[in-house]
Amino acid sequence: VQLQASGGGLVQAGGSLRLSCQASGNILRINDMGWYRQAPGKQRDLVAVISSVGTTNYADFVKGRFTISRDNAKNTVYLQMNGLRPEDTAVYYCKADLTPARAYYTSTLYQYWGQGTELTVSS
Repeated sequence: VQLQASGGGLVQAGGSLRLSCQASGNILRINDMGWYRQAPGKQRDLVAVISSVGTTNYADFVKGRFTISRDNAKNTVYLQMNGLRPEDTAVYYCKADLTPARAYYTSTLYQYWGQGTELTVSS
């Protein structure tokens, strides 16, 4: 099982960008999927999370600007980012709480992280 994140890049302040993250491999089910970010020298913070049925939760610093969504058929989570600010510059990581096929009998949930995709917002 792996998560592959993509979509980062360089954008001007006020611009938009969409991140994608697809989970692949032998997966039984995926519960929450989310995005986190880590700026240089800072801790990794939650940006947004979405449940398997579409319930969302956002960090205050992105409310009204970012939208998280998912396509369960594709095991993919998205983060639409509008109104970007220089302080949004960070490495963005996706995370999924999922049950891999190897845990069929226990239904244990495991956390999987993507490799990170870098966003730079210029002023």
